[in-house]
Amino acid sequence: MTVVLQVSDPHFGTERTIAMAALERLAAELRPDLLLVTGDITQRARRVEFDAARAFFDKLAVPARLVIPGNHDIPLFDLFSRCFHPYRRYARAFGPVLEGEFESDDLLVLTLNTTRRYRHKHGEVSPAQVDRVAARLARATERQVRLVAVHQPVAALQAVDIDNLLRGHGPAVRRWAEAGADAVLGGHIHLPYVLPLQDVWPDLPRPMWAVQAGTSLSDRLRGGISNSVNVIRTGPGRSAVVERWDLDDPAGVFRPVRSSHIGG
Repeated sequence: MTVVLQVSDPHFGTERTIAMAALERLAAELRPDLLLVTGDITQRARRVEFDAARAFFDKLAVPARLVIPGNHDIPLFDLFSRCFHPYRRYARAFGPVLEGEFESDDLLVLTLNTTRRYRHKHGEVSPAQVDRVAARLARATERQVRLVAVHQPVAALQAVDIDNLLRGHGPAVRRWAEAGADAVLGGHIHLPYVLPLQDVWPDLPRPMWAVQAGTSLSDRLRGGISNSVNVIRTGPGRSAVVERWDLDDPAGVFRPVRSSHIGG
């Protein structure tokens, strides 16, 4: 079994001390194999915010880590940096690689950078990215659960979030489903849910899910939901369980509140 801790939208600069302490305890308890950070690491892409994020993620001591930028991780008001060096501060903290992968016997995770310096908050996936991911998915082994991680969602539960959907998500979902993807993971909208994508596209060639994480650490909470993270555990027969863990504020700990099966 492989265990993934998905942490999204911590927005360092707005982080809650109680959530940070609780996430440290959760990581120590779960001992995940992979820390997956799906964007909006910072609130305003400041160096001090990236430094705080890097120090905190190091403190979690997870053996493997994949971190992708979100729209908040590109300078907003510093137009020169945004146009000519949009990822300089990100790269200083997390290295120059903006996309990566994690592989174990029963899991393949592929991450994509869907931010664009010419977009304020909306994300975009290019045809080249779609093709590259599909080609890698096609080389996965039969045992591997196959996850693609982006920042913006590919499916919305609420009408208000439709405008936040990843640009190019429709062709991407169809192509990745054909290539064998089991789920697309994201964040951005601070709302956790697991949605069968065949509810949106009934003609998809195979079952596939959208797995959204809430904000892990920020005080920018939504919908009466406290801070939230996802724990993904692979299972037998190319299946996985997605557990949503919400912060119990009075107790200062993350607790499991819901689980969903994907794959299989």
